[in-house]
Amino acid sequence: MRIGTGFLAALVAGAVWGAVWMIVFGLVLTLITGAPSAPPVGVAALSGAIGAAIMSLSPVRSRSNPDGRGASLQIAVLIAIAAVLLALTFGRPFGISFDQFAALQVIGMLLFILSTWWTIHAAIFDQPSGRLNRYHLETVMLRVAKGLGLTLFAIVVALPFYVMVMTSLKSQQSLISNPLDFSLDLSQGVGSLFRSYVELFTNYHFGTFLMNSAIVSVATVIITLLFAVPGAYSVARLKFPGQAFLSRSILLIYMVPAIVLVIPLYSVFSQVGLRNSLVGLMIVYPATTIPVALYMLQGYFRGLPSELEEAGLMDGLKRPGVILKITLPLALPALASVALYVFMIAWNEFLFAFMFLDDINMFTLSRGVVSLNSSEVPRQHLMAGAVIATVPVLFIFLWFERFLVSGLTAGSVKG
Repeated sequence: MRIGTGFLAALVAGAVWGAVWMIVFGLVLTLITGAPSAPPVGVAALSGAIGAAIMSLSPVRSRSNPDGRGASLQIAVLIAIAAVLLALTFGRPFGISFDQFAALQVIGMLLFILSTWWTIHAAIFDQPSGRLNRYHLETVMLRVAKGLGLTLFAIVVALPFYVMVMTSLKSQQSLISNPLDFSLDLSQGVGSLFRSYVELFTNYHFGTFLMNSAIVSVATVIITLLFAVPGAYSVARLKFPGQAFLSRSILLIYMVPAIVLVIPLYSVFSQVGLRNSLVGLMIVYPATTIPVALYMLQGYFRGLPSELEEAGLMDGLKRPGVILKITLPLALPALASVALYVFMIAWNEFLFAFMFLDDINMFTLSRGVVSLNSSEVPRQHLMAGAVIATVPVLFIFLWFERFLVSGLTAGSVKG
């Protein structure tokens, strides 16, 4: 079997993925158990390289060799990765004695072996061990880079959320004894696990914060759509002087930093009695969300067939009737994406809420979470508040994600 750049690329891919997955599962094991692990990254890289070498040296599946790199070879790769890892670590794959957390270590090792094999296979399954041309070499490199990017992104997103959730479920005594222990003690019972969440609603007005944020966010969505829909339709369909300038200058408001607007708005709202009220936020938030809603909707309206609206006009409908009965039903994906985007902005907004609200009964969720950041409030309560602030908008985003993608991309291509 000819050995060339394909074999070297396979070795590098196997070593990289072996090291990466050992670091990932070693970190996960430490977070779950609370016991510091010493994952043998070098040994893991070697086991991944050996597994990749075995896979690369076998012939690629083709018409003349339909059994190439089949199930028997994949099993051999799995066995090789496991054998090298166990042999060179003397049966301690994560640097921890098997007397401690044996079941979790076995699960972690199996996940490491399967993950290493799968990512190696995904990178080199169709690449020979001989000399690779530039295209095939870049293909392997891009596959490895893409996988590393996705893995890093998943860790960056999941790790803070895991720490936040685990901290919110711990007791004050366990946090004081070991602040870096993010394991979960199930022996304390369900009531003790969720004590911080119960106390948030009973002692810290979190129900009021949730209600205020819901009211402000929903009102912001309604007001924004009421102004953005006719405005975007006018820019997209009607002809009037300054139409092109208005279409291009919609987002100019974002050139003005919010911190510049806070002081004059604070002064004006204090004089007219709108400071420390939800009505003031319902005025400020739509002023910042209407421009982006106009920008998103006008592109979508331009992408809708104008013949449908002209047919409605010929059938006797007035322009408002055309908008209500033809345009808006066709624009539901865009309306859903804009509503979701505006809701997320209003739900997470902090600067104006922090500056305008002083009465705890008027606090929105972001303002209320910050009020928990004091020496008088246990840290697990702050983390529980952060979880409560994150989970609702996360579920809403996942539910409407398909509308968000279609609404953002629609209108990017004319016709």
